[in-house]
Amino acid sequence: MAESLKSVIIGDRGILTPSHPSYTEVKGMTMEPLLRIEGVGKAYFGNRVLKDVSFSLARGEILGLVGENGAGKSTLMNILFGMPVIRETGGFEGKIYLDGEEIAFSNPFEALDAGIGMVHQEFSLIPGFSAAENIVLNRESMRNNLLVEVFGDRLRTLDRGDIFLRGRSAIEKLGVSIDADMLVSEMPVGHKQFTEIAREIEKAGTKLLVLDEPTAVLTESEAAILLESMRRLAAEGISIIFISHRLQEVIDACDRFIVLRDGEVVKESGTEQADVREIATAMVGRKMGVEEAREEEGRAFGEAVLTAEQLWVDMPGETVRDVSFSVRRGEIFGIGGLAGQGKLGIANGIMGLFPAGGTVLFEGKPITLDDPRSALRAGIAFVSEDRRGVGLLLEEPIKLNIAFTALQMQDRFLKKSLGGFLTWRDEAAIDELAREYIESLAIKCVDADQRAQELSGGNQQKICLAKAFAVRPKLLFVSEPTRGIDVGAKKLVLDTIRRHNREYGTTIIMTSSELEELRSICDRVAVIQEGRVAGILPPTADRAEFGMLFLGASKVSEKEVAS
Repeated sequence: MAESLKSVIIGDRGILTPSHPSYTEVKGMTMEPLLRIEGVGKAYFGNRVLKDVSFSLARGEILGLVGENGAGKSTLMNILFGMPVIRETGGFEGKIYLDGEEIAFSNPFEALDAGIGMVHQEFSLIPGFSAAENIVLNRESMRNNLLVEVFGDRLRTLDRGDIFLRGRSAIEKLGVSIDADMLVSEMPVGHKQFTEIAREIEKAGTKLLVLDEPTAVLTESEAAILLESMRRLAAEGISIIFISHRLQEVIDACDRFIVLRDGEVVKESGTEQADVREIATAMVGRKMGVEEAREEEGRAFGEAVLTAEQLWVDMPGETVRDVSFSVRRGEIFGIGGLAGQGKLGIANGIMGLFPAGGTVLFEGKPITLDDPRSALRAGIAFVSEDRRGVGLLLEEPIKLNIAFTALQMQDRFLKKSLGGFLTWRDEAAIDELAREYIESLAIKCVDADQRAQELSGGNQQKICLAKAFAVRPKLLFVSEPTRGIDVGAKKLVLDTIRRHNREYGTTIIMTSSELEELRSICDRVAVIQEGRVAGILPPTADRAEFGMLFLGASKVSEKEVAS
């Protein structure tokens, strides 16, 4: 009976969805959804973030969960997964049912035991362990030896052969090519994401998999592999909640989607007839206009303000081998390329975060590589792609995060007396600075005293930008500025970058995995391939020209590269 029932449920896209008229009764049997959420609500510190959220998820269904940053997606998943922050802040309203039984997990271990896996935006891998070791972490294969017979199970040893085989099997299940013995510290970011997902599907008894922005760090080809892997997992009966700001991926991969806005479900529909504009409009509560045309006024620039010659950077997974380029004063210079080709290594190397060599001149003076203070003292700021590891003081309030670099490097926002013998923070000035950027960047928070770790990933990214803008840098490196940013906030962030460039004359070097993002804002775009500059093109160049450079199938002239 089970097999015949399964043949009715499994369809071309994976499942018979709850919206289908035959869903509630198949061959005379009532079909209970795997997950049912009824009237869930949650408030943090008086700020209502979820209001009466209700929906269901069938077995083997892929459900897209979309919404602007701060819409409540992460809070809803934290409730489902039993994250301690929910219990510590008063719990939640409503009920959640898994397999027909009411659940309210007090910690993530209970969720894991119940068959729920979750891949968060931020990686939780151990850098010094291999892919296989991370995949089976805390579930390692063990083997007996002669000492076990005498002293007991405590002297069992790791079965490294079986660990490797289990890791490789989970990787192959995803359809990707990753060496199970490769250390995480040596992986490009895309491989780390696949390792995170492989760890969840390797666990026995996984029923529900939550993927939070899994394609944000992937190239287009890697994302396509992941979407196909999701369909295979769904066909095996694993239900998936897919959280993404890439709306076309939601349409392509999901059976249904739900839109959250201001903590409420405002739209629920199948994906067959959906389009990106419809979903985006539901997300932001307003019609999304046509993208503004690029400025074509023929902007004039000054002399070369930053020049790199034969730059190399030893950044694991983003090695820079031999890069030369120059950036003109007042320009927005883009750096693009596929994951793992070295584009992220350029800014990290110049800012002294990884071993680097070669020559870098800023305003005619050399920057001392391997020394972060050298670039900062010269008037260069950096918004890292790693907002949690490099960009934020997570346990500190928003206002201190925004003012921190200006305090440390420029002695701003300080009061002094006795000729500077006594100094203390100017809290009123810091509060005013925070209010300015909370308003201009639309940072969703309770107030400026809220801790950075309590905000959504997109709002944390906005704080990183605000911290860099606050120092009024001469040159600003921005890496992946819209990673994890929703469709409504992306334009706001890019417009803010553009405005600082125009109003303050800030030279900006922006690194992004999104080609169209680079073309929309940059004056020139350099494509990095195998750690070298494959070419530099104007943003108006045909997309196919960029594609050829991304794949290393074409080169532009050395004159263009040096220009």
